[in-house]
Amino acid sequence: MEPGAVSGILNTTLAVVFTWVGYKTAKIVWKYTPYSYPNARIKAMEAKLLTEQRFNELAESRTLQNFVVSLEDTDYRDYFADLSSYDIESIERALERALAGTYELMVKILPKRSAPFFRLMLEEWDVRNIASVVKAKLAGEPASDYVVELGTMLPKVKAMAEAKTMEEILVILEGTPYEEPYQKLLLGEMSLREFETELYKMHYAKLLNYALSRKEDERVILEEFVRLRIDKLNLLTVLRAKSAGMAAEEIKPMLIPGGSVKLDPLLHVDDLGMALAELDSTKYGKVIRDVREEVERDLGVLERTLERHIVERLSELNRFYPLSVATPLGYVLQKEREIRKLRAIAKLISDGLEPERIKEMAGDAA
Repeated sequence: MEPGAVSGILNTTLAVVFTWVGYKTAKIVWKYTPYSYPNARIKAMEAKLLTEQRFNELAESRTLQNFVVSLEDTDYRDYFADLSSYDIESIERALERALAGTYELMVKILPKRSAPFFRLMLEEWDVRNIASVVKAKLAGEPASDYVVELGTMLPKVKAMAEAKTMEEILVILEGTPYEEPYQKLLLGEMSLREFETELYKMHYAKLLNYALSRKEDERVILEEFVRLRIDKLNLLTVLRAKSAGMAAEEIKPMLIPGGSVKLDPLLHVDDLGMALAELDSTKYGKVIRDVREEVERDLGVLERTLERHIVERLSELNRFYPLSVATPLGYVLQKEREIRKLRAIAKLISDGLEPERIKEMAGDAA
């Protein structure tokens, strides 16, 4: 073979190798580098999450003013700065703004390919608010008392709460995804329970579609996260329905598509105990094994157990994919838990309970 031909082959081979190495390097940089800064920042924020010792100290506050003062060395200080009075409603709204701030920060600092997912997560509060306002209106109760100051359409939700008629709410919802199901509710084509379920079905379909549109690590993490959340909602729905003696045909329309667990065996049993026995044969059997007896007495225990399981699963994914969307997802869930516990402590202080009782009850709420 001519020397020139050999040289040409070597040059071509080297060019192919360098192109492949460059492609793989660029791919790694594209996958991981965008998460370096936000995840480092989130790890620093995780270190500031309140400890159990701190929660116990807050339970000793005795007054809401002391409760607020005790949080002045935390990031909650800025959200309490504008309080005009130390009442439970003002404190709860400040904590809601803190949670909204967490979501907004995730949207701001995360890569463009994953940040929209957190805005979609925030839309779950739109669903909760719309359902709460409509239920309050139909029950003749003050709807504004049920509005949580979170979500992407808070001005519309507040306008709904102030609406004089149910028809006026339809005008407010015009042009939103919720217009059609609400119209069906007004026309009597859908019950209130079906209306609320439809809103959640729409929301989780949107989350799942976004997750499935991602690639590689992000798809794996987001898809599992969404399916875990759907499983949690469906399992709670089924077990609460069985506790109330509902039949399978009544329960099926209340379930959200997209979960990872086959629910038919749970639907076709006679009571809660038998449903829990069927749950033992699913992947959630080992999750609830240690709290099975407590769950039979209080389904709130199941809800908290499933929430902890989701956080733990994200922690496992985070170890496997250290620079990924698992870190911010896990942090948001931990922040939600922290704020839920702070709200519980503040409410119990407001109700005048003794510190030891507050510690016990707030621990159950986490």
